[in-house]
Amino acid sequence: MATVPLRLLQGLGAPARVDLSGHLRKAMGLGREPVRMSMDPAESYLPPDGAARMVHADLPSMLIGGISALLLQTLHPLAMAGVAEHSNYQADPLGRLRRTASFVGTTTFGTVREAEKAVQQVRRVHRRVTGVAPDGRPYSAGDPELVTFIHTAEVSSFLESARRFGPHDLTPEQCDQYYDEVAPVALALGAEWVPRSVADVDGYFRRLRPELHAGAQALQARDWLRRGVARRPEERAVYVVLHSAAVSLLPPWARSELGLSAPGPLDLLVDTVAVIPVSRAVSAGLRWLATPQRAATPHRAATPQSAMVSPPSMATT
Repeated sequence: MATVPLRLLQGLGAPARVDLSGHLRKAMGLGREPVRMSMDPAESYLPPDGAARMVHADLPSMLIGGISALLLQTLHPLAMAGVAEHSNYQADPLGRLRRTASFVGTTTFGTVREAEKAVQQVRRVHRRVTGVAPDGRPYSAGDPELVTFIHTAEVSSFLESARRFGPHDLTPEQCDQYYDEVAPVALALGAEWVPRSVADVDGYFRRLRPELHAGAQALQARDWLRRGVARRPEERAVYVVLHSAAVSLLPPWARSELGLSAPGPLDLLVDTVAVIPVSRAVSAGLRWLATPQRAATPHRAATPQSAMVSPPSMATT
């Protein structure tokens, strides 16, 4: 009986929740239609019960991790040159978000055939992304070392966001498992080596640190990411929280390079007292909006090998 008022409120709020959820996805550049999640281990590109799906299935932490990954990726001069000279991210930011979300979603939740098709599409695009960076060095998006960097910056940001803002307490073993599960995606994209554990990731960034810095193109991208794509006041308010949370995930040296670090120990104080608690509260609200509503059915149907679902992640496109 004690749960009756809660069930009543949930029932009354369901139509508004569906509408708000659709509006949220549209504002963030995500589609409204559900994707087909492969549940057959023999057909799925990644394990259906693995750590990667657990991490990527949470929309709020994926959004935060995605912003943090983009900030971190700006610090590689060759990667940033490719984005600045070949991407229309400022003119069509939502289109870029949708394409990125579609790739992450397909490789995470799709079948082997679907994922391989998505990988080949990205590799075709990469072959056209070549040029000379402002520092005079040639670059190519298909460069195995650049593929490793983009992949590692992305997945390490996803994982750190999931650990701090996600709904699950991930064990050290699950964190290592996550890196091991997503490694084949980068290898399929052309990387020759990728980290497969937390220790590998830490060692990789220590080795690469001298090559990472914020040039003019990075600072321009930083400013664009700070403004975001939201237009309505309420969307802007949410984005400010997500961006602050994303900055809190960056290593101290990366925050300093991008000019996003406060003097002295203020970063830790502000993050602990304000950014992290507020971001967790906002994430809980977004998670509630993004969680799909299940319609009540009189008969329980057998679970198919692949089901039409709407995981509350960036995969829903």
